[in-house]
Amino acid sequence: MFTSVLMIEKALTTADVEFVTTLHGDEDVAFHVLLQPRGEQADRLLRAIDDVALGELDEAAREHETPEGEEAVGQGRQALDVSLVALRASGSSAQGRLIEDHPLDALRDLVDEVGADEVIVLTDPHYVEEFFHRDWASRARHKVGVPVLKLFSHSKA
Repeated sequence: MFTSVLMIEKALTTADVEFVTTLHGDEDVAFHVLLQPRGEQADRLLRAIDDVALGELDEAAREHETPEGEEAVGQGRQALDVSLVALRASGSSAQGRLIEDHPLDALRDLVDEVGADEVIVLTDPHYVEEFFHRDWASRARHKVGVPVLKLFSHSKA
């Protein structure tokens, strides 16, 4: 069985589930999902810039309405649960947890713990972070010791 650590920032859509579960053809895949609840207020500026870069000015203006930090943990738990149910419904094995500490440390620890074959980072585009190679996938490539695949989610959060 192939083991993938799937790092996400919101609930998987049906298209996302189909996308990640068909990457390896007919091979059975066990998914270990990590979900990072929304960050602190400092991340709002970067998300607003990303919204502006995508031409989504209304989203940028509403960025302050999105729960942050501790308020986001409940929504994160729900998004993780929805994602695990969807992966299991597709016939895959799936376990998951919320990231409580530094995301890359949690990722490295989980890769080691489960003997992962790969990491899949599935997020919305984050142009500022990607430009400076500060996004999860770019930084994970230097930490985890297995291939890291970066994919873009099929819909906005």
